[in-house]
Amino acid sequence: MTRREKLEAMLIQSPNDTFLRYALALAYVSEGNPSAAEERLEALVESDPQYVPTYFQLAQLQAAQGRADRAKPVLTTGIEMARRAGDTHAEGEMRGLLEQLP
Repeated sequence: MTRREKLEAMLIQSPNDTFLRYALALAYVSEGNPSAAEERLEALVESDPQYVPTYFQLAQLQAAQGRADRAKPVLTTGIEMARRAGDTHAEGEMRGLLEQLP
């Protein structure tokens, strides 16, 4: 059973678990399925906008696919959410990525 399959099985028991949903999206990235990962990260931003790590991962994925136009507003929102949460590390990471985008 793959990591993704294990996470999917756990989500059957806890379908609203933010961390499991986030981990599943990252498993899709690891498997080379960026579209499935992006879909899940976007859904997570919608359902739990205060889960700060999602913004960085989503923007990083979009930037890697050459879609800086989509990554920039994600980062802007993520920076604000990180600031509100007092997560200076995540805020700094997202600011750094935003500055690197064309």
